[in-house]
Amino acid sequence: MLFFKKKKSKKLKLFLLSIIVITLCLITASFIGYRRILNKIENPILSFQNQASLSINRVHQTSIRNGIKEWSLDASSAQYMNSEKQAIFKDLSVTFFLKDESEVYLTADHGILKIDSNDIETSGNVVVTNGNYKLQTENLYYEHKNRKIYTKVPVQITGNSFHFIADSMTFDLKTKQTLLEGKVEGTFRKNVAL
Repeated sequence: MLFFKKKKSKKLKLFLLSIIVITLCLITASFIGYRRILNKIENPILSFQNQASLSINRVHQTSIRNGIKEWSLDASSAQYMNSEKQAIFKDLSVTFFLKDESEVYLTADHGILKIDSNDIETSGNVVVTNGNYKLQTENLYYEHKNRKIYTKVPVQITGNSFHFIADSMTFDLKTKQTLLEGKVEGTFRKNVAL
């Protein structure tokens, strides 16, 4: 009888030892698997950080040339891409300051500021207003050197006494002259002086 008790005791110890070893193996395997998952999750974050040198929310930037404020930009977020030397904005608004102290306002869903030239490219629900005039298009560009805004896609311009649609448009911020090109259609209301 004592022989059977010893045999049962050895079997029980062996069984408990196997349970402990199996448990330790499962814990080790889980830990290693968890570490692999973390490494896979971290890689996309690192690759995103390599693309954007800086990402910030609520941005304000002003361009000043020879002591004169030329434009001011606000956006809900920005990513600075060092390798491409550009900043990408979301929900931006730009105010252009003219010599006669009037202002031209631009809003768009997206924008890109080229750091080297201060040129701006906007897209998505682009709206430009200046006093009683309103311009709507999908893409608009600002050429900083010549102080011109232009688009090569259809544009709609409305005012108190007119409405125009054109294939493309250029507006010179220095002279306040607009050039409509391509197929241009328009209507004038009463009391228009040309």
